[in-house]
Amino acid sequence: METFVARQPIFNQKKQIVAFELLFRNGMHNAMPEMDGDKASSQLLANTFLNIGIDTLTEGKKAFINFTENLLLQRIPLMLPAQTTVVEILETVNPTEEILQACQEMAGKGYVLALDDFVYSAPWQGLMQAARIIKIDFRVSSEEKIRECMAFKTQRPLIFLAEKVETYEEFQRALALGFSLFQGYFFCRPEIIQGKEIQGQSLNLLQITAESAKEDMDFDRMEALIHRDVGIAYTLLRYINSAFFKRIREITSIRQALVLLGTDEIRRFIAIIALTKICTHKPEALLKASCIRGKFCERLGASTQKTGLSNELFTLGMFSLLDAILDEPMERILEKLSLSRNITDALLHAKGPLFPYLALAIAYEQGDWDAVPAAVAAIQVPETLIPGLYLEACEWSRNLPVA
Repeated sequence: METFVARQPIFNQKKQIVAFELLFRNGMHNAMPEMDGDKASSQLLANTFLNIGIDTLTEGKKAFINFTENLLLQRIPLMLPAQTTVVEILETVNPTEEILQACQEMAGKGYVLALDDFVYSAPWQGLMQAARIIKIDFRVSSEEKIRECMAFKTQRPLIFLAEKVETYEEFQRALALGFSLFQGYFFCRPEIIQGKEIQGQSLNLLQITAESAKEDMDFDRMEALIHRDVGIAYTLLRYINSAFFKRIREITSIRQALVLLGTDEIRRFIAIIALTKICTHKPEALLKASCIRGKFCERLGASTQKTGLSNELFTLGMFSLLDAILDEPMERILEKLSLSRNITDALLHAKGPLFPYLALAIAYEQGDWDAVPAAVAAIQVPETLIPGLYLEACEWSRNLPVA
C-alpha cells in the first residue's frame, strides 16, 4: 500500500524547529483515509510511521500525528514510540468518559497529548487536564477566546501552539499573547520587502550560483572560486565525506572532491553554499525547505520522459524561496540575476514548462492534497514514485552538513 506523507515544521519562540506534524493519505485519489479503527486502518498507520522512514521525516524530532475517536478508543497510538510521538486529538472527537480514560492511559505511559484546533468549552476540561499541548487556530480565534483558554487552570502548565501563522506580523502577535510553539508558513514569507537592497556579498554568491547552473559551466572556474574561500572548501570536504555518499576512504583534496561530485553535484553544492551564507539570520526550516524543494523538483524531472530539465529544476526549487531569504520581492531579485526564461517564468508568473514541478513540490510540502493530483497529471510522473522521491529529498537535505 502506497502511503503519501508530508510534514509541516513546528517552531519554538526562537524560530527553531522542535517537531513536525505529519500529514498523510493512502493515494492521490482519496481524501485523508477514513480511520474507522478497523484492522486495515491500523495497519496503514503502522506502515506509515514505522516502515517508511520516520527518522528521515522528523530528523529525530517529535512527530505530531492526528488520531480519530476510533483509533484513540483502540489505543492505536500505543503502537508508536512514546518518546517521539505527540498524539493529536482531533476537534471532531467526542470528549466522552471512554475517550478521557484512553487518553489518561496514554498520558500515564509517557505520551504527550495535544488538542488540535481547540476551542474552549466545559466538556473538554477533562481532556485539558490530560493534555500537555493546546493547538489553537490563530486565524479564526479571537484574542478574547485565546485568553479565555490560556486562563484555564490545570495541574501542570499547558503549552500553547499557534496554528496557521502565515506572516511575521502574526508570529509577533502570537508571541505577545503567550504562545510557545508555532506552526504555519510565516518562515516562507519575506519579513520586509520595501526599502532594502541586497547586500553585495549575497548578490555575488547568487550570481555565481546562476552561472554554475548554465549548461556550459566552467569546471576550472568553479574550482578556483572554491579554493579562494576556506569556508566553502571545508564545507565541500564535509559534504563529500558525509554519510549520504558512503565513502570507504576519506576525500582530502578539493580536486578529488570535485571529480567525484561531477558537474551536476557541483551545481547543487554551489547553490546550497550560497543560500547557507545568506540565510544565517533565518529559520533553519527555510534553508531546509529550499534544499528539499530543489532535490524533489530535480528528481521529479528525472522521473519524466522529458530530458534535460534536472539542472534547471534543481535551481528553480532552491531559488523558489529567495524572496523570504532576502526579504525582497522576487521580481527585484531576478532583475539582478541571469536565470533562464523557464525559471523566471515559473518564479514570477507561475507558468511555463517548469512550473508544474514547483507546484507539485509546494503542494506536497504543505500537505495540500487537493492540489497534488492536478500537478501530478501535468508532469506525468507515476504517482507511486512520488512518496519515495520526497523521502529521498528529505534524506538528502538531512545529510547536508550545511543545512
